[in-house]
Amino acid sequence: MDHQWRMRFSFKNATIALTVVNVLIFLFLLQGFFTSSSSSSSSSSSRRLISAQLRYIKEAEEIRLKMQPLELIKRVREIEQEASAGQETEQHKDVKQTTAVDLSKRLKDFRALNDASSLKALEEWRKRKMERARQRDLEKTGGVSSIKTSS
Repeated sequence: MDHQWRMRFSFKNATIALTVVNVLIFLFLLQGFFTSSSSSSSSSSSRRLISAQLRYIKEAEEIRLKMQPLELIKRVREIEQEASAGQETEQHKDVKQTTAVDLSKRLKDFRALNDASSLKALEEWRKRKMERARQRDLEKTGGVSSIKTSS
């Protein structure tokens, strides 16, 4: 006997029962929708009720807006903006100052590095220039002596 109850309440049977209930509810709601939209006498009274509700909502919104302390809110926003602008300028000054110090330090390091490399490059250039000048002197003296010996 217990076995028969299990067969009756399977998932398939439960799904079918739920679907039938949903279809019946849908048909009931559909009937209510069509009957309320077709009756004109209840429509005019519902329109009056809706307009009265809208008027009540509008009045409540106006009262709520009138009760707000607008000047106080405006002044608080101004103070917040002033405070945030003051903090931003201080932070901006700090950032600028640290950036300037960093750039100054980098420039000093670069100059020191550049001076050392410039001096080294200048020394090499002078050596090459002196070597070329010696080569020209040797060619001039060597070429003049070879011309004198052949004549």
